[in-house]
Amino acid sequence: MFTPEEIVETLTMVTQQHLDVRTVTLGLSLSSCADSDLDAMARKVYDRVCSAAERLVPVAQEIEREYGMPIVNKRISVTPIAKLAAATSAADVTPLALALDRAAHQVGVDFIGGYSALVQKGTGDGDRRLIASIPDALAATARVCASVNVATTRAGINMDAVLTMAQTIRAAAEKTADRDCIGCAKLVVFANMVEDNPFMAGAVHGTGEPDEVVNVGISGPGVVRAILASMPTDADLTAIAEAIKATSFKITRVGELVAREAARRLGVQMGIVDLSLAPTPAEGDSVAEIIEAMGVGRCGGPGTTAALALLNDAVKKGGAMGTSSIGGLSGAFIPVSEDQGMIRAAETGALSLEKLEAMTSVCSVGLDMIAIPGDTSVETIAGIIADECAIGVVNSKTTAVRLIPAIGKEPGERLSFGGLLGEAPIMHVNEWAGTVFARRGGRFPAPLQSLRN
Repeated sequence: MFTPEEIVETLTMVTQQHLDVRTVTLGLSLSSCADSDLDAMARKVYDRVCSAAERLVPVAQEIEREYGMPIVNKRISVTPIAKLAAATSAADVTPLALALDRAAHQVGVDFIGGYSALVQKGTGDGDRRLIASIPDALAATARVCASVNVATTRAGINMDAVLTMAQTIRAAAEKTADRDCIGCAKLVVFANMVEDNPFMAGAVHGTGEPDEVVNVGISGPGVVRAILASMPTDADLTAIAEAIKATSFKITRVGELVAREAARRLGVQMGIVDLSLAPTPAEGDSVAEIIEAMGVGRCGGPGTTAALALLNDAVKKGGAMGTSSIGGLSGAFIPVSEDQGMIRAAETGALSLEKLEAMTSVCSVGLDMIAIPGDTSVETIAGIIADECAIGVVNSKTTAVRLIPAIGKEPGERLSFGGLLGEAPIMHVNEWAGTVFARRGGRFPAPLQSLRN
């Protein structure tokens, strides 16, 4: 039973504060598609995705209509394609990406994730061929997203893979330079990648998952910002944390409802609800503006990391009471291009790449959707990836890097992607990486806290 006040509150969240379910993501195992014949395997992949996901979009639209809750994206995640690449000796596995893209178009989803490899402890032959194909695959497809895990707390950091991914990012930017380097917006490098992430570009269907599962990612930065903006300026941080917890609980219950309904109607298992606050380019739907509503003058200024830590903790505490199926990344996202407050902070000089790196130690994911000058060296990109991986490995948390070298452009200019990917101001990069560290290779040893048994 719902009171009239609760109904009005929810309607206000949807109509005025940008509350939505950011994504319903169907996770699919493609293990049965493995075949030594690449063309046969590509056909199996296409058929498997089309068959399993044919009702995903219609079911999500039904739920939207019946409950009045916007579901912004309908997506698919699949088994890491490097696992399938290992079954064939074909040098170029791009046909698998093309099959995924055709299938995604056929069933009407926004993105399909899982063109991925896990190489934190070593790179197999299938992994190597998959990674080599990423620039061409992302240039030739519209909906395929790629991700590579190069580090875990248990294994340390594969520094050879870090350099390879820096080169891959550069190549992906060059292949799509005529489209504002959008290939890099669909490519993320992970430390401690999770198996049930519903968000792109890092969604992948892990080997420990069932054959078919529904994972839901919620949103709601606009709702949290509105709640904090309505509080008196003399409210202390305990009161602010309590308000965020209460709001996060309400948002999570919406995600729980949508996840259960989607799983029931699709006849698959319900997976997780990801508690992440995911901003959009819409004005007011901003994590940066939440930080500023807490009292920081501009996101990136002193106090930003502390405010973000409080936000992330309160979101998790409130969300934990809203669902027993927490998973994915579950925290606050800080993608620069997708958050108007972050864009303003970057353009005014309040927010630097180094400050963003510090913020990633207390929030979800990491350096996300950051445009950098097109002439940034591969060694510098590798150093940025290694720094972010170190934060994740030492703190036993997921971190990631989604950098976009803006070919032919400099700080002060912009890249424009449209839609949820937004616009990215090109940020200054510290170029003192040198040429030696990134090329030493080897494996950065696992930290002492990895010895937990």
